Amino acid sequence: MRYVSTRGEAPAVGFVDAVLSGLAPDGGLYVPETWPSFSREEIAGFRGKPYAHVAAEVLARFAGEEIARDVVDTMCAEAYATFAHAAVVPLVQIAPDAFLAELFHGPSLAFKDVAMQLLARLYEHILAGQNRTQTILCATSGDTGGAAVEAFRGRDHVRVCVLFPEGRISEVQRRFMTTAAEPNVRCVSVQGTFDDCQAIVKAAFQDKSLRQAVDLTGVNSINFARIVAQSVYYFTTAVALGAPERPVSFSVPSGNFGDAFAGFVARQMGLPIARIVVATNSNDILARAFEEGRYARGDVAATQSPAMDIQSASNFERLYFEAVRREALETARAFTAFNEAGRIDIPPQAHAFMRELFAGVAVSEDETTRTLVATLNETGELIDPHTAVGAAAMRRAGPVEAPMVVLSTAHAAKFPEAVSAATGVTPGLPRWAQSLADQPERFDRLPADAEAIKACVRAFAES
Repeated sequence: MRYVSTRGEAPAVGFVDAVLSGLAPDGGLYVPETWPSFSREEIAGFRGKPYAHVAAEVLARFAGEEIARDVVDTMCAEAYATFAHAAVVPLVQIAPDAFLAELFHGPSLAFKDVAMQLLARLYEHILAGQNRTQTILCATSGDTGGAAVEAFRGRDHVRVCVLFPEGRISEVQRRFMTTAAEPNVRCVSVQGTFDDCQAIVKAAFQDKSLRQAVDLTGVNSINFARIVAQSVYYFTTAVALGAPERPVSFSVPSGNFGDAFAGFVARQMGLPIARIVVATNSNDILARAFEEGRYARGDVAATQSPAMDIQSASNFERLYFEAVRREALETARAFTAFNEAGRIDIPPQAHAFMRELFAGVAVSEDETTRTLVATLNETGELIDPHTAVGAAAMRRAGPVEAPMVVLSTAHAAKFPEAVSAATGVTPGLPRWAQSLADQPERFDRLPADAEAIKACVRAFAES
């Protein structure tokens, strides 16, 4: 299995190099040269199997011969043994043909654990074999950082530096990062937005001397291994609801578009998905793109669903690449223009391609609050604001002739202030996580300046 850049100016690489590089040298994102697939019989065979078994089957298709199958099996078994629920991603019915897929039973109580726990084991296996240590630099709008710290803290071959936007994530989200005492973890509070953090990460990756000096890599959803791992729960939930004999639809709270793109990957592999509703808050760049055909950046608004406060969704480039029939020159032109002007007019044929699967729905703050309350009153389920955005979008998207699964991306206790303000109920952390509030925090505060943060990363790696 070989991987190519969406911008076409980087050589094709194998799975291991794609994982360790994260971003391609030409600034593009890696995708497989060809999509692997499962037959209907193979997909039906996932029914009733442990989550780790399905994960190993999916990962093996993308890793090819570069990682031995017994190693893949062991990594998946270890990764998903860290989850508090035996099903890893259990389903909860909230209405006729409507379900929540609970993605928050991992160590940091957010869906990012599903991918990050596996990614950490991939890194450790690969780097140990190469006798190599890398520096992970990632930007987080709340949950990626906590999941990365939980997965990589204390590991021998990885240093992890996390950038988060100051004042724009919840205290619980912050503490999952900043209470880590291991010396291979560094957290930086950036005086700006998540988009600022993400732009700084991209600038760091394009600095060749820095990349070489600290052996830089990334675990944001720009890393294709993250997308592979996230595609697994599309298979397990769909099969539990009758796939492949009947299609299933999904409503996906969306920020950086990695979670929704993982559904596209599952569909490319043969899973019958009828529709993916891309649910955004008022930061609606993705909803507008799918509904109006223009991908245009606006000002970032702070909301009660902060992990989605994004106006530049990195993984949209991967979908655009597919939608323009893998024309790398056109993709490079479009996203160079987006970086400069903040907008792309999606070609009509490409927009039609996207609309075959994706629909966009933007949800207001008032609607999010109403959905938090209604879900509690109607089902007894206390959900977080991001899940509420997904649930509201599901209702707005209209009926489909398939069961609809809302991806429930975080435990309500990660956003206690917002949930309590809406419902009058304060969600409690699981007992094992309650000590976070008493632990000292450790982080740096820096301006949203790429050079200052690159200097910080260099000093961290050298220390």
